[in-house]
Amino acid sequence: MPKTSARLLSLLSLLQARRDWPGQALAERLEVSPRTVRRDVGRLRELGYPVSATKGPDGGYRLDAGAELPPLLFDDDQAVALAVALRTAAATGAGIEEAAARALNTVRQVMPARLRHRVDAVRVTAVEGVGPDPVPQADPRVLVALSAAVHAREVLRFDYTSADPAAGEGPAAPPPRRAQPHHLVTRRGRWYLVAWDLDRDDWRTFRADRIAPRTPTGPRFTPRDVPGGDVAAFVAGRFQGFDGGGDWPCRGEVILDLPASVVSRYSRDGVVEALGPDRCRLVLGAWSWPGLAATIGRFDAGIQVVGPAELKDAFAHLARRYADAGR
Repeated sequence: MPKTSARLLSLLSLLQARRDWPGQALAERLEVSPRTVRRDVGRLRELGYPVSATKGPDGGYRLDAGAELPPLLFDDDQAVALAVALRTAAATGAGIEEAAARALNTVRQVMPARLRHRVDAVRVTAVEGVGPDPVPQADPRVLVALSAAVHAREVLRFDYTSADPAAGEGPAAPPPRRAQPHHLVTRRGRWYLVAWDLDRDDWRTFRADRIAPRTPTGPRFTPRDVPGGDVAAFVAGRFQGFDGGGDWPCRGEVILDLPASVVSRYSRDGVVEALGPDRCRLVLGAWSWPGLAATIGRFDAGIQVVGPAELKDAFAHLARRYADAGR
């Protein structure tokens, strides 16, 4: 893209992002002279964009609303952000999947081939989660690099920041990770890369905000199947404490002296069956038997354990622990 055209695109992007721009501020952002800004504003007007100007010390520029606005232009970062947003919206299950997919297709058709290739490389899988969670921002450029590696089926080399701040301290930095990237996943607003770790010979989920890709990428690979065949179920299972697309490692059944309508609001992925106006059956899973017993114990109601025996033992174990704490 010629330098002038690229600058015009940046100028238009700035005018769209903010209502009023002082001329000097635009010049500083674009790293050009105020005279060049005036010439570029004139070029935008020739293209049909209604840019108004005010004179004086506080003068500047504004992109006015018009009845016949020319086709929208996107710079590279905007195109990537738009693709990620629309693909995420199409995978959220919020009832706008079809509209989001049609919107992305419409925008894609008017993009140049260079941007279409970048947008097409973005693939997103949404995995539902429960509860609030602080969400560090992933770099859009990292998301594009990960998506490109997934799309091209190329081995990815990257540096990975540990969750432990002291883990990277030492005489030598850890070697880069090597993995076969398979899916880019979003869960509770956070991005993850699902990949086969070549050094550990196992599946891993890497947080995208901790990944720093290295170039060039490695050789192409033949993708293997994610355990269970469903990437969403696989990732959900990893966060629940088990591998593959199976069930919780510990699942039990109880009867609670509470209405089913109350229990169902707080039972996550549990199965609730009404047994009367104030009683219900709850089948729920967890990563451990004490964890399951503690979760069920949060319901302030009478509990009858149906089974299995491990759940009864876990309740007895917690009862002794709580009794000791009460003394």
